[in-house]
Amino acid sequence: MKPRIIAVIGTGGTIAGRAQNPGDALNYRAAVRPVQDLLAGLALAPGLAIEAQQLAQIDSKDVSEAHWRALLRAVQHQLERPEVQAVLVTHGTDTLEESAFLLQAVLQPTKPVLLVGAMRPSTALLSDGAQNLADALQLAATPGARGVLVPCAGRIYAGHEVRKLHPHRLEAFGAGDAGALAALAGGRLQRWRPWPGEGPPQSPRLLPRLLAAAPWPRVEWLSSHGAQSGALVRALLLQRAQADGSEAPLRGLVVAGTGNATLHEALAQALQQAEQAGVVVWRCSRIGACVPAGPDAARWVLGALLGGAGEALDTGADDAADATATAPTSEGTSVAATAKVATGGFAATALPAPQARLALQLHLLAAG
Repeated sequence: MKPRIIAVIGTGGTIAGRAQNPGDALNYRAAVRPVQDLLAGLALAPGLAIEAQQLAQIDSKDVSEAHWRALLRAVQHQLERPEVQAVLVTHGTDTLEESAFLLQAVLQPTKPVLLVGAMRPSTALLSDGAQNLADALQLAATPGARGVLVPCAGRIYAGHEVRKLHPHRLEAFGAGDAGALAALAGGRLQRWRPWPGEGPPQSPRLLPRLLAAAPWPRVEWLSSHGAQSGALVRALLLQRAQADGSEAPLRGLVVAGTGNATLHEALAQALQQAEQAGVVVWRCSRIGACVPAGPDAARWVLGALLGGAGEALDTGADDAADATATAPTSEGTSVAATAKVATGGFAATALPAPQARLALQLHLLAAG
């Protein structure tokens, strides 16, 4: 009987890094060692075999649309092979949360896709990459496992929820209030929540558009802060108006607001100008999560991520404004009016900014 295949795709990152001094876990060069070297000596469950390919060798801070296209194409190809049980991707941690979100949102895999990184280079005295890889291989052999999963320091995170929280601790990832899906300790898996996408399978309808040669819709991300002027937004609008075709025109803006995605009034005024010019504006929170006043702007993609049918494509801007309460405050101003000043009536999403930017790109791509 032929063994089941775990397809391993190497892309570089700290997990493939090398330092001059083994005792130095912070000063190193990322993306040096080939993925085949990282797999040496790791144990496999009976009946499984590894096939490895080096797709890229980069520091993940430098990931591009071209890299993401190649990764989407490679992972989808492996998922379509009946003999492949799971796909494992070695990846740098700086943008791992973005790649994980993209893979889950677009491919919605019914097999496990493991994104594995490390906080210390492979040459460190106490490197964490080998343990994260061992945990990923165990997950690959776990019956029923599915979706994009990120094993890190004994915890397993869903790809559409994971976020990087610390620059050098081994426990560098989290998932906000949702927390980890599961934990691995002593070879035993303890699962607390369903795997990503457990529910009716969705078709990867955006994949052909993402793999096309045309640039993805350009979405920029900026933040609201004290003493905002809105000058960056106006500069982007001027660049958009003067575009000569050398780069993709601005299509969307994700704004990481203060607190519950609130915006400085000067920034809100500039963003209203952006919307009038045809730029789609979404709000999120710079502290990582918010509770939108109305339906989540990304609810259509969130529905697909969680295995539901999703909802019709909609920025949610009108819903968010209409859903705001109109009861008067103690100062005599309505809550709706106060919210209008703070948010400009812009659609909001609970996603953190790195993933919200990708979700808006997907929204714009699907909307045509």
